[in-house]
Amino acid sequence: MASHIIGGTDFHLPGQTHKYRGKVRDVYTIRQDKLVMVATDRISAFDHILPRPIPFKGQVLNQTAAHFLEATKDIVPNWVEAFPDPRVAVGKQCEPFKVEMVIRGYLAGHAWREYKAGKRQVSGAPMPEGMQESDPFPEPIITPATKAESGHDEDISREEIIRQGLVGEDDYLQLEAYTRALFERGTEMAARQGLILVDTKYEFGKVGDTIYLIDEIHTPDSSRYFYADGYAQRQKTGERQQQLSKEFVREWLMDNGFQGLEGQTMPNMPDDFVEMVSKRYIALYEKVTGQTFVPSYNDLSTIENHIKAVL
Repeated sequence: MASHIIGGTDFHLPGQTHKYRGKVRDVYTIRQDKLVMVATDRISAFDHILPRPIPFKGQVLNQTAAHFLEATKDIVPNWVEAFPDPRVAVGKQCEPFKVEMVIRGYLAGHAWREYKAGKRQVSGAPMPEGMQESDPFPEPIITPATKAESGHDEDISREEIIRQGLVGEDDYLQLEAYTRALFERGTEMAARQGLILVDTKYEFGKVGDTIYLIDEIHTPDSSRYFYADGYAQRQKTGERQQQLSKEFVREWLMDNGFQGLEGQTMPNMPDDFVEMVSKRYIALYEKVTGQTFVPSYNDLSTIENHIKAVL
């Protein structure tokens, strides 16, 4: 495997007290107040990590998040203090709120599945009668979710969040205000790129009395986009909307008999598929950000030295 394709890391950083390996990111805790997030080239689908890393995927995710965090820091402060390497973010360790703030401008994904099943609200947010898939809501709805012990997201209403003490009422109202403002900014930025921001999620944390935006935002892994060109015509004729997301990876897996179900075997990923996924991620980055992708060929020791230089 080429040295710039990063399937995982095993750094030994000054002040390091803990390392956590997520599906995609390796997260290092420095003392008790800093986090180092390394976006590896691992890729996951159906809650499984695929057997081969995707060249440049980690860089794409990290730099997409960096682009949008920089563009929204006037709305809400975020956790990042430095991007010492194209695939690394370093910043404050926040106490995360135990809810994800999901906001939906259009009837798609989970909300559409609930709607199709006859439900007319998600997380306590009402959905009007007479809608079809991919229609816009009269105004964006906030549909919070909380992580259940099983690891699946669970819908939860504002009232229940406050009743259970997951977030205090004042803080929760502030999270809602931040969520709407971030979604509005994301919608404006998407429109400039010929895209529609359909739905997304934000995560927040706290240090002292200050709320910070944490984790990635507006990336194709955390958000759904439609192409604006032809949207109205496709709605009119009942065609499915063209999405900008990693849905094509799930579709390839399903075509090869894998949906993460018991007894199923993960298919081998041929070189041409890995290369195609890499090219698609780079194209996603350029479409979403409007910037030209400049690949980084840094190896593990270079990345580690870049991190140490800012700690």
